[in-house]
Amino acid sequence: MALVIGLTGSIASGKSTVSSMFKKLHIPVIDADQVAKDVVEPGEVTLREIVQEFGKDLLFTDGSLNRKKLGSIIFGDGEKRKKLNSIIHPAIRQRMLEQKKVLLEGGEECIVMDIPLLFESKLTHMVDKILVVYVDEHVQLERLMDRDRSTKEEAQSRIQSQIPVKEKIKLADEVINNNGSIEDSFKQLKEILQKWEVDVE
Repeated sequence: MALVIGLTGSIASGKSTVSSMFKKLHIPVIDADQVAKDVVEPGEVTLREIVQEFGKDLLFTDGSLNRKKLGSIIFGDGEKRKKLNSIIHPAIRQRMLEQKKVLLEGGEECIVMDIPLLFESKLTHMVDKILVVYVDEHVQLERLMDRDRSTKEEAQSRIQSQIPVKEKIKLADEVINNNGSIEDSFKQLKEILQKWEVDVE
């Protein structure tokens, strides 16, 4: 019986770092952020639906999506954002489930679904175990300001738009405390995988 792990955390908690650790251990990762980019590539049905809804001037001359322009249309307009989400979210879910099916049929024993908004999007039913990457709030704030060159206020408002990481911890099967070194987090990950009886080299 294969194990499907849902990897999540909060913004700037270091989830991508942990995701790359799974890859080092040769455990395949389905990345929701990457899938979100893939489904709006030129030629994709999802992009066609977005253009039908929001207009052709959302496209660059090469036919690719002008994300900035789309962002400015839905920013501050709840109805339009809802409409966009109703087009994009099902497409992302569908593509992730297709990728999961291919990996399972290929005989993979363990798969990771890297979903930043696992709880917010109510996708916990897609996974068997939930692993949350955690950092203290002050570390999260500093990392986010540093990473995005944002002000404290901007960073705080982005953090507050998600379910607090303390709440996510209560819903997790296991937690990686990512306040320390990368080596320390890697050690925690290996211990969790052993507990879940996943073979790691």
